[in-house]
Amino acid sequence: MPVIIRDEGPADIAAIHRVVEAAFRQSVEADLVDRLRADGDSVISLVAEEDGKIVGHILFSPMSAPFPALGLAPVSVLPERQHAGIGSKLIREGLKRAEREGCRAVFVLGEPEYYRRFGFDPALAAGFASAYAGPYLMALPLNGEMPAEKGGIDYAPAFAALG
Repeated sequence: MPVIIRDEGPADIAAIHRVVEAAFRQSVEADLVDRLRADGDSVISLVAEEDGKIVGHILFSPMSAPFPALGLAPVSVLPERQHAGIGSKLIREGLKRAEREGCRAVFVLGEPEYYRRFGFDPALAAGFASAYAGPYLMALPLNGEMPAEKGGIDYAPAFAALG
């Protein structure tokens, strides 16, 4: 059965929590998703459904930046379904939707080796002041070039609880 990528619905919330918790082997990221949703900071929230079961999830939240930007975090896939392209499908669909909604760039804090395949680049984020600045903070312009090369950026308030 093919994997279907669709918007999160109210009936998916408990399954999303379980998927995120299983993917990260702890509840911190699942609690973050719940908090972002509760705070109204869930701009794009997609699930991957396979045979009627939620097997993956991705969330994009608003960022404070010099231009319309979103933060991609987290992307989660059940451990037994990882390395099957589900995370990539979620990311690609989320990026398409972000661009359609007028977002100019997406930032992600993650493994460069993984996220470079989608066009994310640490060099594009290097000029931005952030609590997360460093080699794992990457940016992806959605219309070909970054609308600014420097400035301050910050994730939604729920991220501050991560420490």
